[in-house]
Amino acid sequence: MMSTADDSNNNEQCGGSEEIKSSKKECTSCEQNNIDTITEGIDSIAILDDKSICAACGKEGNSNNMNTCNKCKSVKYCNAACKKKHRSKHKKACERRVAELYDEQLFKDVEPDECPICLIPMPLDVDQISVESCCGKRICIGCMYAMKLSEGKDLCAFCRTPNAATDEEEIKRVKNLMDKGVSGAFFLLAGYYALGDLGLTQDRTKCNELLLRGGQLGYSEAYYNLGNSYEVGRGVVVDKKKSQHYFELAAMGGNVSARYNLGLLEYRAGNQHRAFKHFTMAARAGHETSLEVVKAGFRNGLVTKDEYANTLRAHHESQKEMKSDERDKASKIKEEMRRSGFRA
Repeated sequence: MMSTADDSNNNEQCGGSEEIKSSKKECTSCEQNNIDTITEGIDSIAILDDKSICAACGKEGNSNNMNTCNKCKSVKYCNAACKKKHRSKHKKACERRVAELYDEQLFKDVEPDECPICLIPMPLDVDQISVESCCGKRICIGCMYAMKLSEGKDLCAFCRTPNAATDEEEIKRVKNLMDKGVSGAFFLLAGYYALGDLGLTQDRTKCNELLLRGGQLGYSEAYYNLGNSYEVGRGVVVDKKKSQHYFELAAMGGNVSARYNLGLLEYRAGNQHRAFKHFTMAARAGHETSLEVVKAGFRNGLVTKDEYANTLRAHHESQKEMKSDERDKASKIKEEMRRSGFRA
């Protein structure tokens, strides 16, 4: 607590307690007055920031009440009539801004998914990942291997549910997850239709429909496979534009293989700068083939020394983060089974 002397000095500095009560603004050194002044300044700035200019007629209006361009979101209009009137003049700038925004999203770094058990970034090889039909979780091959070693049973490494005893039970589980909106379940069932597995008739069209829905729900691997379908015409008519579109959506979701494919498409189209942006991003995420392409680009003068060095360091770091003893052991076992003719 302040001493009596301190209270007296404080009163003298502010002009006395009676003066503060009667007129707060008369106290020029009081902290409260300073706060009020700053607050008033902030309020005035906020009012100014809330104003916008109509891109068509130049009339000033409240930003919240104005009509924004639906595509580029960068210009405002005082009403729909002004928006329609300005459409032809704004078209080129709008398309340019939309392309810029799309590229910002396309070339944005995406954090890799992690296995929910070991919390290590998922392997890039999809054969080393399993979508569990019981809980819908994506589990890495290392954790599945560790579960079999510890329990000696075919249990889900995440929820400990026994594997489905029959094909019918497996399909039922997957459909239950689909009803709950689990994106991986759509991808899982799409794979069964693609192969004609678990008693299902092979149906590429149905497979693509499920891949589209899985991608829309956020499963980037589904978009990647749908891009492949349009690339080669599996269940659909070959459409290179749609193929690239779905590869782009997959890459935005973090799919590294789709990113590599985009690099190839851009390179073939003569867009070397964009191509190597894709290759570099994929290589930094741990993609081996992309790193070789970046290395070749460095040798041919398409990639600078610093770019290659930074990419190489990031690549090794990504590889290191994805590595585990369990994954290495499980991969060796899986490879031995394949060589022996077993379906892994």
